[in-house]
Amino acid sequence: MTDDNRERGVELGGLGSRLESADYPLGHDELLEEYGDEEIEMEGTEMTLEELIGPLGEDEYRDYGEVEGAIMNMVGDEAIGRKNYSDRTPPAVGEQRQDEGAPDQEGQEERESF
Repeated sequence: MTDDNRERGVELGGLGSRLESADYPLGHDELLEEYGDEEIEMEGTEMTLEELIGPLGEDEYRDYGEVEGAIMNMVGDEAIGRKNYSDRTPPAVGEQRQDEGAPDQEGQEERESF
């Protein structure tokens, strides 16, 4: 797995290189017809390009950056791996951090304000 084609937990692999060298502008339907079956790997799961960005229904992508942006915008939490994990610094004295897998992890509901 190369770091060149991996960003924010998403592995584009050879698809990234092919998308970078594609002729732009490229229509949404044309993009999906050509590359829609290509697999995109995320932390422990895979999706096709069509499954990921198909719902967007964009008219046209002007360059690779727009395609990559669409992919990154449509990636959910499944790509980030361990939630709330940091190998940086431990919590500061008095700081409370949510543990991985804590009840509030999935959907942040409105919290009562005191």
